[in-house]
Amino acid sequence: QDWFRKRFNAAVFENELKWYATEPAPGKEDYALADQLLQFVQSSDAVARGHNIFWEDPKYTPWWVKNLTSADQLRAAVAGRIESLLSRYKGDFVHWDVSNEMLHFDFYESRLGRNATTDFFRTAKRADPLATLFLNDFNVVEVCDDLSSSADSYVSRLRQLADAGVTFEGIGLEAHFGKPNIPYVRAVLDKLGTLRLPIWLTEVDISNALDPKTQAAYLEEVLREGFAHPSVDGIMLWTAMDASAACYQMCLTDGNFTNLPAGDVVDRLLGEWQTREVLGATNDRGSFNFSAFLGEYKLSVTYLNSSAEGTFSLARSDDTKHITIRLQP
Repeated sequence: QDWFRKRFNAAVFENELKWYATEPAPGKEDYALADQLLQFVQSSDAVARGHNIFWEDPKYTPWWVKNLTSADQLRAAVAGRIESLLSRYKGDFVHWDVSNEMLHFDFYESRLGRNATTDFFRTAKRADPLATLFLNDFNVVEVCDDLSSSADSYVSRLRQLADAGVTFEGIGLEAHFGKPNIPYVRAVLDKLGTLRLPIWLTEVDISNALDPKTQAAYLEEVLREGFAHPSVDGIMLWTAMDASAACYQMCLTDGNFTNLPAGDVVDRLLGEWQTREVLGATNDRGSFNFSAFLGEYKLSVTYLNSSAEGTFSLARSDDTKHITIRLQP
């Protein structure tokens, strides 16, 4: 927990909110693990992404949901899922991945019709109006030979849903990489950026088929490209480690929380991409200029025996931000 708090301001739960985890049998809901994780994240002054409401891949659909024999039974089950999940956590998660991997799979739409996802989004928006709602999928930025999830396929699907009345708010790109093709990543981000929606790299990792140093080098390429792109609002690392300290794909530390090469990259970039402190004196007109990364800041000004304090926020903008603070005589 200390290791997390020193580094991160956002988190995503790997499995604990997925339907098969929260309702392993019909009517037998269990949110204990998700509640504990959420309490920890909130106590750390971090925000949490909600992952996910529905997963279109039948392999990860609860067994009892797959066994429902009628569309009416399935419709009732999905309505109960949204109501239970979002009423419990209303206002707790800044994002929800409403439909996960729908470019590749269609479990719900094949059974409930093409309007199923539209209904999911509408219901989720009514249940938690403040949450930003996402689609989320893989192989959009990772590879260029998966026709199901090309940038054009993603845009087409978004437009189909928009035409059906869905108000889209976020684009999730899983970003599970082998060897990243950075010019391709940039081209995809450029194309999706024309939609003027926030883009998040939601599950970034590098294949463990590569040695740790190569993993780290490729991770740095991906993180720098994502951080630099004006359409990318956030990056989540998919660095799961189980209770026995075994690493699923890419981990930042070993079981003793000693950095692996990927962890060194992350720590170095976190230091590089934060403005810790800016000190200086004004010119003779009382003006002081500085550059800083986006975020929240405290401001202190002192002159002779007078001083003043304030706060300000640097948000994305093409304009210089002007802050005026007056010293009382």
